[in-house]
This record gives sequence, structure tokens and C-alpha cells, in this order.
Amino acid sequence: MKTGEDARGEGSTGPQKLGLCVLCGLPAAGKSTFARALSHRLQQERGWAVCVVAYDDVMPDAFLREASARPLPSQWKLLRQELLKYLEYFLMAVINGCQMSAPPDRTEAMWEDFITCLKDQNLISSAACEAQSCYLLTKTAVSGPLFLILDDNFYYQSMRYEVYHLARKYSLGFCQVFLDCSLETCLQRNGQRPQALPAETIHLMERKIEKPNPEKNAWEHNSLTIQSPACSPEASLKLTDLLLTALENPVKCVEDNVEQKETDRITCSTNILHQADQTLRRIVSQTMKEAKGTLGTYRPGSRPDSAASPVSWTLGCTSASLQLEASSRRT
Repeated sequence: MKTGEDARGEGSTGPQKLGLCVLCGLPAAGKSTFARALSHRLQQERGWAVCVVAYDDVMPDAFLREASARPLPSQWKLLRQELLKYLEYFLMAVINGCQMSAPPDRTEAMWEDFITCLKDQNLISSAACEAQSCYLLTKTAVSGPLFLILDDNFYYQSMRYEVYHLARKYSLGFCQVFLDCSLETCLQRNGQRPQALPAETIHLMERKIEKPNPEKNAWEHNSLTIQSPACSPEASLKLTDLLLTALENPVKCVEDNVEQKETDRITCSTNILHQADQTLRRIVSQTMKEAKGTLGTYRPGSRPDSAASPVSWTLGCTSASLQLEASSRRT
């Protein structure tokens, strides 16, 4: 694996480097402020294109305008998946170097907020055929490394895994940054907001949050925990190295394909059993022929060597075959 020290961001040749960064943590942990500062630093110091997608800016208002009520958890899940679909359409346009089209089934208000998000960061142009929901990519979006920073709570592992799955589908870089902030600080900051969340919501999320666990989940190995509100120079260097490493080591499409691995294992096991069965059948057939010849020349009063008896050996082979079959079924 290439490390951040070996990475070459700007000025490199080959396909455009693309990355997804999941920024997660409790509400009011400082994620949005952190994301804006990180975006500015990456553009100034690295010359990268950066797209910050703040879920709070795209999803809630869209739903409230159309439904006039806060969505249920199941509806939130559908909206999150819909937003990932929008991101996928944008990524497909960047990868293929073509216009970005709109998905046929979309929540119009949320799609408009997503388009505004991309325009505000100079990633798509309004000069395209918007009447047909087609948008041209800007030079910024396609001229160098591009990192998408997804700013949300992502308090369940399954939420972050959906983003990882998208990175794996298109062989993108992937990493996670967990902004660690005390519950007391989050509650204090939340209370100062114009539209504060209920305190019990933050308490509940603090109890349920599943922090990145690289030791348990291999797909989370590119993760970093940063203390909020302070971000030390050492943490800043680690963050830069994390992003560089993610860009230089995109997720492979076949990585962690459990279903395919299980299919291959069963196929391999079946082939071994079949080959062993065919071999033992030939041995048994040949041994039986030899046994018939031995019995045909047997003379009364003589005693064949039981240890070398072809019949005994044949029975042993049959027993071994049955044991192999039983072992294969257990695995």
C-alpha cells in the first residue's frame, strides 16, 4: 500500500483521483466548521477540488417543504439513500467526462438543493440544458484530484458502509474522520443554535453512536479520530496523510466480496469432492478386478495375508471416501 509520503496529488498523470471522506460525530460537534476549514486548506495547499455535502443543508428543508413534517426514521433512510444516488450520478459524470443528468425518480426540492450545493462550489455550470435536467461539469471538477466530504452524524456503522459500498463500486478512495466531542460541549453548542435539536435527541444519539472500529471492520481501516474543538498540528498532519493514502489506494471492486468468496469456496469444495470420488471409483474398480483374480486362484488350506487383502484395502478406500464426503458437507 502506498502511504501519504509516497502520494502524488497535483501534477500526477493517469486517471483522475477521486475520494470520499465520511465526516461523522454527534450533532454540534463542529463537523460543518471543520469541513469548511478542511476544504479551504486542501484547495489552497494541495490544489484539489473539494465538494462538501452537508446533509443538513440538502435533506431537511427539502422534506419540510414537501411534507410539512419531520420524516420518520424509515423515511430518513430512504432520503439518505436518495442523496447517495445523486452523488453517484455526479461521480459517473466526472468519471466518464460527460454531462450530469438527473435521476428520473427524485425528490425535486432535495435535488434542487443538491444542484445548488454543487454550483456554489464551482463544480457544475448553469450553462447546460437545465430544462432537460442536464448540467455541464466545470474545469474545477475534472482538472485534478477531487475529494467529496460528506458531513453528517453517520452514527450507525451501516450508514457509513453505504458510502464505502459506493467507493468500492467505482474504485474510489475512501476514508473516515470521527470528530470526538464531549456530550456537554455538544449540548452547550446546540443550545446556542437558532434551530436547536431537542436535548434528548443528542443524548439518545450519544448512547447509540457506533464509532469507527478499524480493528473489527477491515473496511474501516482508513479512519482517524480527531478531538474537537482543538485540532493539533500533529492531528492535522495525520489527517493530510489519511486523505493522501485514500487517494493513492482506492478501494478495489472485488474487495470484501463475501458472497463471491462463499460461492468460490463451495465450488472449490465440490470440485475436490468430485475429483476424489472419481479417483476412488477407478481404484475400487481396479481393486475388485484384482480381488476376483486372487480369489479365483485360491487353494484350500492356504491363508491369504489379511493385511494385504485387496478386499480389505477396497473397504478402506470406500470408508475414506465416505469420510471425505462428510467432511466436505460440514465445511
